Amino acid sequence: MKKALVTGAAGFIGSHVVRALLDDNVHVRAMIRPGEDTRNIKELDIEIVEGDVMDNDFVKKAVSGVDTVFHLAAIYAIWMPDWRPIYEVNLQGSRNILWACLHSGVGKVVYTSSISAIGIAPGKDLSNETTPFNQYDLGSHYVITKYLSQQEALGFAANGLDLVVVNPAFPFGPGDIGPTPTGRMIIDIATGINRTAFSGGLNIVDVRDVAMGHVLAAKKGKSGELYILGNRNVTVTELMDMVNNCLGQKKRYIPMVPKAVLTGGTYVLRAWSDRVSHKPPMSTPVEIRYASNYLYFDNTKAKTQLGLDFRPVETSIKESLEWFRENGRLQG
Repeated sequence: MKKALVTGAAGFIGSHVVRALLDDNVHVRAMIRPGEDTRNIKELDIEIVEGDVMDNDFVKKAVSGVDTVFHLAAIYAIWMPDWRPIYEVNLQGSRNILWACLHSGVGKVVYTSSISAIGIAPGKDLSNETTPFNQYDLGSHYVITKYLSQQEALGFAANGLDLVVVNPAFPFGPGDIGPTPTGRMIIDIATGINRTAFSGGLNIVDVRDVAMGHVLAAKKGKSGELYILGNRNVTVTELMDMVNNCLGQKKRYIPMVPKAVLTGGTYVLRAWSDRVSHKPPMSTPVEIRYASNYLYFDNTKAKTQLGLDFRPVETSIKESLEWFRENGRLQG
């Protein structure tokens, strides 16, 4: 790997992939959206190209002359005033990139999907790369676009494109300029905006480990295979305890709030966003339905086949909170 294109390079995961590639002495071409916040990458020694994944001519030029493509450009949102862009970018934008890779002779593609594109095992059982997707009726535009785009990517792999899929879990760490919905989650816990714990769990991971997983997937990943980039499975309560412990503050939540109560409250929040604020709500009914599952995943394949190691998630949460404080997202 000598020269790589990273789409979504200014984003939370994408910017860390750029840094991991530079550490590996790879020349990086970074694709960003016009007018995008580039504070995570602007001081780096990289080539920046500005354009839209929906522009085929731009995409063809962007992939020209690189041997590896990391496709991370996607919309990650729990609420939008108009859902059309999430389908355009996550589906058609991905098709444009993959067709260009296929026709330009790119040697390797690492396609960034999500654990949301993998099925949920019953109860607290661990899902793995072979767990069938079973969230068709969830009602999440993000989840369904990630699954559909993942399946299209696998179709390209079946037709000759050397393509590996990586499925990041819920990432934390420095540089979450958005913040992403994942980062917003711990900001709301830290500030006391979110004081409601409920049954359910998630898999958390350091964003820098996710980035390294991308680099290792390019080197060692098998074409047409999925690799879960997740670390530790925790309950919602355990995550809230981690955040409060990192801040040295007492538990600030109501334990085991009934799902029906939370769902009812999020209908109100969503209605306020739809009709009044026109800004993303703290949560939505769909998010409560999804998060009320135990989203537990097995990372054995990434560890054994890619050789991926993980840092303690407590460190990830701590450094994420420190970054939010230094950048004005948290007070004190």
